[in-house]
Amino acid sequence: MLNVETAVGPGWGDEQEWIDLAWRAVRAALGVSPFANLIDKQVDVEVAVKLSDDDEVQGLNATYRGKDKPTNVLSFPMVQPDLLQSLENSDDGEALLGDIILARETCAREAEEKGVTMAQHATHLIAHGTLHLLDYDHQNEADAARMEELEVKALATLGLANPYS
Repeated sequence: MLNVETAVGPGWGDEQEWIDLAWRAVRAALGVSPFANLIDKQVDVEVAVKLSDDDEVQGLNATYRGKDKPTNVLSFPMVQPDLLQSLENSDDGEALLGDIILARETCAREAEEKGVTMAQHATHLIAHGTLHLLDYDHQNEADAARMEELEVKALATLGLANPYS
């Protein structure tokens, strides 16, 4: 069973709306991945989503990536890629896939630049972050194309347009 624990920081607005949005975005991304079976399995699969601000994300970005600037989303996988297939065999019936954190000011600026709502952009970023937790990346063209294809499919299941077109 999928659990999405969401912490909504100051300035994001209605907490319940963001909690619901995060759950839908994580579920959509997981649902189009090869790990969709984890959504309804006996094991409790958890993703933690934090909606924060540029200052916190900049600190994390500097600490963990060596980049002293804010970014829109960071993901921190907790499961080794080679163990993702065996999650349903967890000893205690629980598995933390990882953490996703968004920076409010950067997300708001990017949403405005793209001409989409903050909710639409955040949904895309949470889906993107979820795919990172599942070992997808965009370090080269082939990997980026594969990841973007899944993002587009996930967003389509939520009635959202392709963010790359």
